[in-house]
Amino acid sequence: MATTGQESKPGLMGWINKRLPVDQFVRSQLLDYYAPKNFNIWYFFGALSLLVLVIQLLSGIFLTMFYKVGEATAFDSVEYIMREVDYGWLVRYIHSTGASAFFVVVYLHMYRGLMYGSYKAPRELLWLFGMLVYLALMAEAFMGYVLPWGNMSYWGAQVIINLFSTIPVVGGGLVEWIRGDYAIADSTLNRFFALHVAAVPLAIILLVALHLVALRQVGSNNPDGIEIKANKGPDGKPIDGIPFHPYYTVKDLVGVGTFLLAFCTVVFFVPTFNGLFLEAANFEPANPVSTPEDITPSWYFTPYYAILRSIPNQRLGALAMLLAILAFFFLPWLDRSPVKSIRYRSGLYKFFFSIFTVSFCGLMYLGLQKAEEPYVTLARICMAGYFLFFVTLPFYSGKEKTTRVPQRVTFHE
Repeated sequence: MATTGQESKPGLMGWINKRLPVDQFVRSQLLDYYAPKNFNIWYFFGALSLLVLVIQLLSGIFLTMFYKVGEATAFDSVEYIMREVDYGWLVRYIHSTGASAFFVVVYLHMYRGLMYGSYKAPRELLWLFGMLVYLALMAEAFMGYVLPWGNMSYWGAQVIINLFSTIPVVGGGLVEWIRGDYAIADSTLNRFFALHVAAVPLAIILLVALHLVALRQVGSNNPDGIEIKANKGPDGKPIDGIPFHPYYTVKDLVGVGTFLLAFCTVVFFVPTFNGLFLEAANFEPANPVSTPEDITPSWYFTPYYAILRSIPNQRLGALAMLLAILAFFFLPWLDRSPVKSIRYRSGLYKFFFSIFTVSFCGLMYLGLQKAEEPYVTLARICMAGYFLFFVTLPFYSGKEKTTRVPQRVTFHE
């Protein structure tokens, strides 16, 4: 009787493989998974996102061993970690730097998806899972930002939580339910702590797993936007594909090494990053009667914060901010072009995409500035450029004059 690879392997691994198909899993996910051979530097950021997720989980577990939830204890416990716990300062800075690093690699990962049309068929569900990861990451980052109970944490929570009051009818009750009290205090910290260390991380891990399953099902996109599964050789393997291992596992190590070098440089030399990663006001305990001079969120929220502030009506501002996030979910259906990659898209698409890029970066900068002129006017201009990309896309994308897409993937040094 023929035996499978799992059964024929001798020793401990053979015993394990009969009960848990480890070798089969490794073979299907690494050895037998063929990826396009023309991946470039933009494809590092997916693997780096997984790396930072692991860093955040491990450093977060260590911090919870010493953190004490409570209005009277939270800030002091963070100070205790920083000053008294052996290498506590290092783990805290790894975690705070990791939060910003997570958004750096996720934003670049999303931008690559936008450039090469990774949201288009057959990858719509892959894109939606990725966007749900992004939403969960935003929630996780916000609640983690509140937990140190610094002064900026307190006032930042006030601003964000009060946004829910703009929801008609249920807004007031919803705000009270989120706080767990009539003001931000012990109940709020308890809820945010439970969500930050348990519920939301579990949701992120589940969504990441679904994202990877969907990726393996439809295959990776590439800079040319060509489906390599459509062109297979006599052996049934994609002609324009190469095994993920060892080619891309080794290549990703280069990206990981470069990333860790930059990451450690920040952790050891500029952990606050001039106030972008850790604000000066957050080294002061929360004080309900002392408002920081400028209340701004973390840099990764500032594009949406700038949109919120640019509209005088708070309810309309909150709606615009929500639409700015939700617009990404509808991209697979807003973009009607048969071409995926920006390499072969029309000049009109590249023009609007460039406006979107400049507008998003502009909003990120303007969200860190004071809510005064000329920053408010500039934020409105950038907001218009941001939404212009999504609003115009369905009208011209189906008719745009694209260049010819090659039959085989191309490789550029």
